[in-house]
Amino acid sequence: QVQLVESGGGLVQPGGSLRLSCAASGSIFGISAMGWYRQAPGKQRDMVARVTSGGSTNYADSVKGRFTVSRNNAKNTVYLQMNSLKPEDTAVYYCNAVRWQRDSWGQGTQVTVSS
Repeated sequence: QVQLVESGGGLVQPGGSLRLSCAASGSIFGISAMGWYRQAPGKQRDMVARVTSGGSTNYADSVKGRFTVSRNNAKNTVYLQMNSLKPEDTAVYYCNAVRWQRDSWGQGTQVTVSS
């Protein structure tokens, strides 16, 4: 079982920045990818960004050039640096880890972009 704990959400004005962090603990051996998903009210949960253990990354088209995902394997932590935030980025952001093809999820952290 992988436990994920997120931090770093909050309220920010349009054009601002936030950095999310997610620390993994428990059965972390074998985690192949970690990343971030988000879910806005009334919408499905969608992938935002992910990074594999080898360092490969992929992003949703809507965040390319604005968000950066990174991973510290020694600390079992994944980060999401979010710049040039827009109101449409408002959502609950969930950390995700894939281990032996099974998903684990964090509790979610709210990101609100509003003036």
